[in-house]
Amino acid sequence: MGKVFVHLGSGAGDLDSRQNFRCGFTEFIKKNSNSDDKIFCVEANPFNIQKLKESYINFRNVEIFNLGISLDKTDQSKFYYTEKDAPHFQVTSTKKDHVERHYPGEQIKNFTIKAIEINDFFRKIDQANIDYLSIDLEGIDLEVLKSIDLEKYNINNISIEYLHLKKLQKKDLIKYLSKKGYSYCGYGYDHKNFDYLFRKKKIYWNIFISKLFLWTISTKHYKYLNNFIIKK
Repeated sequence: MGKVFVHLGSGAGDLDSRQNFRCGFTEFIKKNSNSDDKIFCVEANPFNIQKLKESYINFRNVEIFNLGISLDKTDQSKFYYTEKDAPHFQVTSTKKDHVERHYPGEQIKNFTIKAIEINDFFRKIDQANIDYLSIDLEGIDLEVLKSIDLEKYNINNISIEYLHLKKLQKKDLIKYLSKKGYSYCGYGYDHKNFDYLFRKKKIYWNIFISKLFLWTISTKHYKYLNNFIIKK
């Protein structure tokens, strides 16, 4: 049986020139997937869909969804962006203040797109078992993660962006996933090391270290802490 990859917030894949044509999870998928695997990419910004299709042009097992991930049962969501973030609008978000923090003083525009709640999306793609999940949703990462029904959906590896989380949110994230049977296993799939990786496995040393130190230290010190954890 093939593996299942889900990328929430796929952007332009590995075709964004401002990212030096890199996307960590896209690279991970291309390197580690086979023809019998299933790959699902979700991207809210319609400006990115064509590039995303081009990114995966040689992958017939990829499904691309021009959808927003919502925190409730609404059918549509409003997304905010600024032209200063063109051409691929990496910080497009359902939170206006998220864009304003990155681009203070700039004109903020918006668009409305079809949206779906995360558990409804998993139901839509008919996948109860997911091997690799990447969450990069610009300001709502933690909320979306905590809304996933982890009793119903078995997710083996979760890579989630920590860049926009405050200290107490990081603490909440670590505590929450540890309680759900996950262990911190170092950097996630983001090529800039802006993601945490959690595996569905109880590695008690990792849980202890992450609960005690991970949320308290600066991001530049993560690489030192990662030397003390078990990666398996």
